[in-house]
Amino acid sequence: MALHKRNTSSDTTPTAAITVVERKAAARLATILVRKAAMQAGTVQVISPNGEQVELPAALADVMFRAAEIVAEGKHVTVLADEELMSTQDAAELLGVSRQYLVRLIDRGEIPAEMVGTHRRVHAKDIKTFKEARDAARNSALDRLTALSEDLGGYDLEKVSNTGSHR
Repeated sequence: MALHKRNTSSDTTPTAAITVVERKAAARLATILVRKAAMQAGTVQVISPNGEQVELPAALADVMFRAAEIVAEGKHVTVLADEELMSTQDAAELLGVSRQYLVRLIDRGEIPAEMVGTHRRVHAKDIKTFKEARDAARNSALDRLTALSEDLGGYDLEKVSNTGSHR
């Protein structure tokens, strides 16, 4: 999951767009990581400019692969530990909802939260879990809607062109 988190509370400037060169490099890295994983069961090595070699564990190679995929799509990535506590504002931004809506989800028990002083904090893993469930439900509903439209002939171009109602 692509995550964006501010480094400091005073960091309010938007992140610069990812360049085409960066996107191409990320796509190439993702391709190399997939090829390496398929050929050598996840063995990936990083070599520094001075020749030092480090073999990456499979979990780290997976994170690098996913990050490379996301950057190749032109999106920004930040890695968060599952246990990291987030403010309701940061969590809301991650989900693409308002902070007030997120607080209502917390109050209804749909997303677990902890109180730190007078502030609610949520674990990154709980936001990820909620987002995955929400997205799965959304995709399921879209699949049902598509199937219904197909059953009713909603995608039949001949019927649309014969009625003269296409635009």
